[in-house]
Amino acid sequence: MSMQIVEKSIEGLSRVYGVTVPSALLAEKVEARIAEITPTLNLKGFRPGKVPTAHVRKMFGRSLMSEVVEQTITETTQKVLADNNLRPAGEPDLRPEGDIQQVVEGKADLAYEIALEVIPEFEPADFSGITLKRPVYEPTDKEVDEAVAELAESSKTYEPRKGKTVKAKDGDQLLIDFVGRVDGEVFEGGSAGDATLTLGSGQFIPGFEEQLVGAKAEDEVLVKVTFPAEYQAAQLAGKDAEFTVKVKEVRAPKASKIDDELAQRLGIEDLEKLKELLRSNLQSQFAGATRFKLKRALLDILDEKHDFPLPPRMVEAEFSQIWDQVQQDKTAGNLPPEDTDKSDDQLSEEYRKIAERRVRLGLVLAEVGRINNVQVTEQELAEAMRQEAMRYGPQAQQIFDFLRQNPSAQAQIRAPIFEEKVVDLIVSKAQVEDEKVSREELLKEEDMPSAYRS
Repeated sequence: MSMQIVEKSIEGLSRVYGVTVPSALLAEKVEARIAEITPTLNLKGFRPGKVPTAHVRKMFGRSLMSEVVEQTITETTQKVLADNNLRPAGEPDLRPEGDIQQVVEGKADLAYEIALEVIPEFEPADFSGITLKRPVYEPTDKEVDEAVAELAESSKTYEPRKGKTVKAKDGDQLLIDFVGRVDGEVFEGGSAGDATLTLGSGQFIPGFEEQLVGAKAEDEVLVKVTFPAEYQAAQLAGKDAEFTVKVKEVRAPKASKIDDELAQRLGIEDLEKLKELLRSNLQSQFAGATRFKLKRALLDILDEKHDFPLPPRMVEAEFSQIWDQVQQDKTAGNLPPEDTDKSDDQLSEEYRKIAERRVRLGLVLAEVGRINNVQVTEQELAEAMRQEAMRYGPQAQQIFDFLRQNPSAQAQIRAPIFEEKVVDLIVSKAQVEDEKVSREELLKEEDMPSAYRS
């Protein structure tokens, strides 16, 4: 009275096993569960822990059998994987044979098939033989000076224009009071006092600032506008409004001089230190592009150096995900320009190759990580979850709690961290040569990511 495991077929990376568990063995497990729970039961009409076994069997036998069947399938599936040293490429497909209701009623043996694809066996390439060029952007003196000039522009001050007849123009800052009305009624959030508005900044409703060009101090201007149809306050979207605006002061911009005083106003020792900081900031700003190009060059080499059979279901799942996105973008008119004139057959062929590349590279990186015991620490995972949750603003804590309690969501967050750590490992073993490039060379459009490629 023991279970039987039979190897039914081996074809490429596909495996099929048959499992049979006698009904008598299932019944034994049910009886063991009955004996386990009986002392804990507190049922009406019986003393605690003194419910007759026959009554427990009658009341809970079917549900306990369902529980035992489910547990047995899990245990036997794990046994098949362990005994045969199988590394499944995805969840095994479990196919019941016969009527499962007959099994639950104790009238038939539990019989099912385990169909799965396994991870292919391969030897990762010798990374010490890989040569990579890392494009490094070093800002020129001109670019640093331009950054200083932009900073000076954003740090400019405003001084009152002298004379009450001076008219406001684009670039001037106004000190205003205003009251807004819709259908003659003042609305919430539509009034303010001592508000500053820079003409031409676009910070107010479209059409508002233009009507204040030419205004003078002490003028009262009636501004008529229409709220945009997509305005964030739904009750105002698309509605006409009138604002009574009192101009209290017209201020002219005063450019900040580029000198040590500018740096000191910003909390920096002197102008030279400010330039050093901006140079470093510019380099950091484009570090992502450097990383992207280095990683893509590495992935191209890894793709070339590895050739092994791919699990068909993994490829199909990846292709299906890509193809769904392609079809959505095609319907919305958002396909990459190079794809717009291609037939579905052409697109399908190209994107299937991309799916194959992704699966191949995913398996290579996973194997390298496994061999080198690359791990994502709990601290790294927690920080990534925190950053993800922060994207949701007021709901951040709720999202964080959800992620913390959801293993599948954690797996999705862990995967890219793992990938980046493996990439770092490979880069550390490869021969990497830094290559100085300009900003334009680093950001060449044809070298940057296209919609579905990796």
